Amino acid sequence: MFRRSLRLLKPLTEFQQAQTMQHTSLLPKPNPWSVQAVLKDLPDAPTAGSSSPIQFFHYVERLKIEKREGWRRFGISRGESIADHMYRMSIITMLAPPSLSSKLDIPRCTRMALIHDMAEGLVGDLTPVDGVPKDEKNRREATTMDWISEGLLGKVHGGVAGQDLKAAWLEYEESKTDESKFVHDVDKIELLLQMVEYERANNCKIDLSEFSWVAKRLVMPEMMDWAQEILNERTQLWEDHKKAPREPTEADTIKGQQDEYYGQTNGHA
Repeated sequence: MFRRSLRLLKPLTEFQQAQTMQHTSLLPKPNPWSVQAVLKDLPDAPTAGSSSPIQFFHYVERLKIEKREGWRRFGISRGESIADHMYRMSIITMLAPPSLSSKLDIPRCTRMALIHDMAEGLVGDLTPVDGVPKDEKNRREATTMDWISEGLLGKVHGGVAGQDLKAAWLEYEESKTDESKFVHDVDKIELLLQMVEYERANNCKIDLSEFSWVAKRLVMPEMMDWAQEILNERTQLWEDHKKAPREPTEADTIKGQQDEYYGQTNGHA
């Protein structure tokens, strides 16, 4: 009877496996969550209140350590860090098409790209399946940016550096300016690039179709063109391997979660 019961059990789908996996960040996860509670249990936590930026520089190491969480759910355990993601985004902004660079403040976009995920050094890269509501995620990131701008950088250069850093982060979060909308699109372009690169590196044994949907949330026509070029490249990659990517079984459920968490048009990727 026991063996027969085992045969009747169906294997978990990719989505169900993702739902049951724990967040893989090594950051402390206090409950209730607060910046001070995280710092209390974080080894070698940076010290606030200095007039030197050195402690802030140490904090930036967190962005090199913390991984982008979505990939790890597909077995990519040594994937890109948060800093890796922001670095390539900053490079992409520098190569904006002339139709955009002629009307956007590109240095401001580059700055925004380098700062937009800075709070994740304490918060971690939270995704829709981690069980943290969007409002709570936003609260954690906002209080972390307050700690960075007022605690770590509040006395550095008269506090101006911290104020400028938080202003860039807030501009991205509010997504009202053309520059911020462009950087949101760049966020998604970088994700699509990484998706194809991981599939290629694994000879299409990993199907990351879940992430291809961000292309539908792009705003600027120029970025839509780039996305289509990347997706065409992906199609050719799968054809070369004589395979075809498939949509996850729970496609509508996953898309609904992403829309709720990131917004149906723009938003983090």
